[in-house]
Amino acid sequence: MKRQCGMLLPVSSLPSPYGIGSFSREAYEFVDMLHEAGQKLWQILPLGPTGYGDSPYQSFSTFAGNPYFIDLEALTEEGLLTKEECSSYDWGDSEERESISYDKIYQGRFEVLKQAFERYSDDGTLVEFYEENRFWLKDYALYMALKDSMGGLCWTDWDEDVRLRDETALAKYETELEGEIRFYVFIQYLFRKQWLALKKYANEKDVKIIGDIPIYVSFDSVDVWANPKLFQLDENRLPTAVAGCPPDAFSARGQLWGNPLYDWAYHKQTGYRWWIDRLKAQFELFDIVRIDHFRGFDAYYSIPYGDSTAVNGHWEKGVGIDLFVQIKKELGDLPIIAEDLGYVTDTVRQLLEDTGYPGMKVLQFAFDSREAGCYMPYKYPTNCVVYTGTHDNDTILGWYEKISDEDRKIAQAYLNNADASREKLPWDYICCALSTVADTCIIPAQDYLGLGGAARINTPSIPSGNWKWRMEKGAFSKELRQKIRFLAEIYGRC
Repeated sequence: MKRQCGMLLPVSSLPSPYGIGSFSREAYEFVDMLHEAGQKLWQILPLGPTGYGDSPYQSFSTFAGNPYFIDLEALTEEGLLTKEECSSYDWGDSEERESISYDKIYQGRFEVLKQAFERYSDDGTLVEFYEENRFWLKDYALYMALKDSMGGLCWTDWDEDVRLRDETALAKYETELEGEIRFYVFIQYLFRKQWLALKKYANEKDVKIIGDIPIYVSFDSVDVWANPKLFQLDENRLPTAVAGCPPDAFSARGQLWGNPLYDWAYHKQTGYRWWIDRLKAQFELFDIVRIDHFRGFDAYYSIPYGDSTAVNGHWEKGVGIDLFVQIKKELGDLPIIAEDLGYVTDTVRQLLEDTGYPGMKVLQFAFDSREAGCYMPYKYPTNCVVYTGTHDNDTILGWYEKISDEDRKIAQAYLNNADASREKLPWDYICCALSTVADTCIIPAQDYLGLGGAARINTPSIPSGNWKWRMEKGAFSKELRQKIRFLAEIYGRC
């Protein structure tokens, strides 16, 4: 693989006039910036529709797209909305402020999209889209219509007949909720149409999109409701155990994610059909796919359902290489990035080697005195992706201000920059990452912008206040773009 570099920026973090980043002209301008700055990659976060907590890693569907990202201005150009209608809602934020008000986005987005739906006249395109995506869209549209009709409750709190997917009950609701179902199909049509146009534009600018998929799905999702056999559920369709991470030096109680665990024996019986369909769908949307928590395929942490912490969990053997052999057999060699961070064992390393996928290296982890130093830059292989930090890390400035004196001394000694100014500091780490032998280098946009901890995307295990940061319009000046391109060139990545 050729040396290359890119940026990490969630779609939600783009500037826009309607409260959250979208597939709007600002997204196209960001692609233009990447191209001018010599960047070949744009890494984003999962694009699925989010629920409680607003985390892109807890989605109502592994196949569907987030309605929040639909560009309203494009709908005004198509005559489905007016600018006055779009501006009449309280999006909770101005274009210039750096925060997303998800509660107000939720209240207004669906209302304005319903106005567009009422004006939409289908020429057969919507029907064609539905048929092409029927294998997931039929259940998803019904699920969301049912959820609305049930006051937003999780499917486990629905009436028993529809909760257990009685065929008579499903047929009844499909008739009663026909309009709502069609609305959710319309939303997915708009999402797919606009996203693929943006991706096409990026590819034409020689920029590839790195998508991101969580290993697990949300319990409150159509995936679990429609396919209960895929998961470790009891006779009442409640989880017998849930996912998370064990206690470690960073978290004394571990991390309790709460996602249902897979029944890998059943997946094997089906030839891993769901996973193959999932990846095939993802590669229709992205050029490269990063799989979150890759180590869970080797062994996964199982926590008893109902526990309030991860302390009582234990490790279970995962699916291993068998899944990836089948994926390769049906889909060929796919450009996948394996998120292999955290507690990595020899068997995880072997699985990574057997798949051939590049793993991840995070520069901030290199200087942690509690670790053995496996993230030191001089140890990186070429087949990996290096980051200064990920969406789960603080910015370089925020991290540097919070680390211990011992860790700071290690970092200063390695980079020989004890006297670095606040302005220069992020560039030292950016250059360190770019200079490594790693084939691919991804830098969060916040680090190029020299932003502090207020620009952090997510703090793991903190249930609220995450996923809100937005970039200011015009943040990347011409001079900054030129500097970024110059560094890409001198480090052989452009």
